[in-house]
Amino acid sequence: MKNRIIGAAAVLAAATASASAQANSCAPGITQDACQKAVDVYQYLAPQLGTAITGGNATLGQGGALGGLGHFSLGVRANVVRGTLPQVDDPSATPVLTGARSTAYPTKDGYIPMPTVDAALGIFKGIPLALTNVGGIDLLGSASYIPKINRNDVSLDPDNPVKVGYGVRVSALQESIVSPGVSFTYLKRDLPVLSLTGTSSNSTLHVDKLTEKTSAWRIVASKNFILFGIAAGYGQDSYQSSANANATISGQTSSTISVAQDMTRSNMFADFSLNFPIFKIVGEVGQVSGGTAPTTVNTFPAKGIVDSRVYGSVGFRVSW
Repeated sequence: MKNRIIGAAAVLAAATASASAQANSCAPGITQDACQKAVDVYQYLAPQLGTAITGGNATLGQGGALGGLGHFSLGVRANVVRGTLPQVDDPSATPVLTGARSTAYPTKDGYIPMPTVDAALGIFKGIPLALTNVGGIDLLGSASYIPKINRNDVSLDPDNPVKVGYGVRVSALQESIVSPGVSFTYLKRDLPVLSLTGTSSNSTLHVDKLTEKTSAWRIVASKNFILFGIAAGYGQDSYQSSANANATISGQTSSTISVAQDMTRSNMFADFSLNFPIFKIVGEVGQVSGGTAPTTVNTFPAKGIVDSRVYGSVGFRVSW
């Protein structure tokens, strides 16, 4: 746990405001290598964090709209991304004091979790058409939770542990006995603003105003078969992250600088639910891929920045 949190702090130690220029932005000097390694590891981890926030389906197991006023859904889920974590404390990755150098970072497979509460409220049932309705509308909401951590040489302090997201679902088809539910969703979900401090060996890293903002659209289809249901969808995620940070190495402290990254990735997923009278237990598996990889000085041979990532979700949903 300690190494993972230190890695999260380390990735933000230094950069410029432009993601496309980050790879050559660190000023020459004894802190340049630490700066460049922080920039590159940040570039590597930021998309994985974005995937953990967005997950797949906006409402697990749901395709069409809920059915208008008086209908609602409330669920609890955990998104888990199969990530790859750079080992920033590995001796081969120790920063040097003689300028930036390229390091082939050793990595370790790990899992990045994100607990989330999702809600949906029916607003408009839609226009009747044969055996279904079209144009139904739901309002969507979500809340992500990040706890305060102070353990050993690492601290993580959110300005508020809960961050609320919002969005909308528009149904192309309302699910019926003969027709599937089909809808378009758009949802914005962010992390709370974070401050992180980490100390490792002869360096101390401090990050303020760390934000991770995401937006996601989905096209989803679903069908229920009494005891179970299935759903599948496709869409795109957009991740925007930024922070202010500084670092101290061998008694030398860098100036406070900015780091940022924007990335867009494709997302596809499938859900399977077990249906009970008023609740569902739902599992989901998905994959993100694509995006433009930023230029880095350091490398990550095990898995690239924009290589595909698999994620899963499991949740409990009550609906009416």
